[in-house]
Amino acid sequence: MSTAALGRRLVTCLLNVSEARRADLVESVAKAALYDSQGVARETTAVLNIFNDRDYNRSVITIVAAVEGIGEAVLSACEKACQLFDMRAHSGVHPCLGAVDLVPIYPLGEDVGPDDCARESRAIAAGLTRRVPGTSVFLFGWADAPLQRGLAQRRKEMGWFRKTADSNGVGPVPDKRFGLTGNGIGASPYVMNCNVTIDTQDLSVGRRIAAALRESAPGGLPGVQVLALPHEGAVEIACNVESVPGLPPGVPPGQRGAAAPPGWPSFSIAGQPYCHVPTSLIAARVAELADEHGVATGGAVLAGFTPGECRALAEAALSRGMAEFWKERQSVRM
Repeated sequence: MSTAALGRRLVTCLLNVSEARRADLVESVAKAALYDSQGVARETTAVLNIFNDRDYNRSVITIVAAVEGIGEAVLSACEKACQLFDMRAHSGVHPCLGAVDLVPIYPLGEDVGPDDCARESRAIAAGLTRRVPGTSVFLFGWADAPLQRGLAQRRKEMGWFRKTADSNGVGPVPDKRFGLTGNGIGASPYVMNCNVTIDTQDLSVGRRIAAALRESAPGGLPGVQVLALPHEGAVEIACNVESVPGLPPGVPPGQRGAAAPPGWPSFSIAGQPYCHVPTSLIAARVAELADEHGVATGGAVLAGFTPGECRALAEAALSRGMAEFWKERQSVRM
């Protein structure tokens, strides 16, 4: 398959696992996505990035593949994580319920639509509960037919924010070793993760900033879901930045080809335009809110890539045969 044809079939999974303090084990999970049990490399599959946070004790592994190959790659990584990580011994400040805590599938290529991602997500969910007895999952987004409930809603329903599961999803009562997997083993338009540090240890200040920032607040930022968490002696404003349907602000209706405002990532899925609030705007708004409390801010950190960056890096990695791209991407000229 040519690079151009492959690019049109690309998807990504930002696999969230509940371990960051043993980087070698997290890397073993990443490699399980790339190689089968005999050590043979999977075609058209790469890992672009591994983001570790020791305070959260959580890692995000960016797996990219053609949509036809994403299922086995992600499922193998999930199996390896369940073998290596025990939730009974887990500690960390970030909410979580499972050793494999989140498995979202996002389309990157023009020829991949919601139905494709939902199908792969449901197959991963079924495969995980079959291959690893004692695992249990819940579905969200396009995979959660017919309701298509969002991740934040499903997490509330499942008790994720309290780290106590209230009910079962797909599969048996969860084995305490594995916890409950948030399976997006769901699918949705791309979600970025952006974190901004505020220079205080007062979590109540962070929570007030988070409440004002999130989408549901008057004047909140569209598509932004927020937690305030203690982090490295300060407070981190941790944002999930969801895609929102429509054109970026300032682009007139009917002019999809018009240039987006600076910094606004935009893309389309099955002809539907989507955009993201840019990291720069989130950082500026956090700084404004923090200043109202007499608190300074640090820089904003993007845990991964924008959708456009993810696709470009995926094409670069796969065209060069760089499956373990996270080790080599500093040497790649785009």
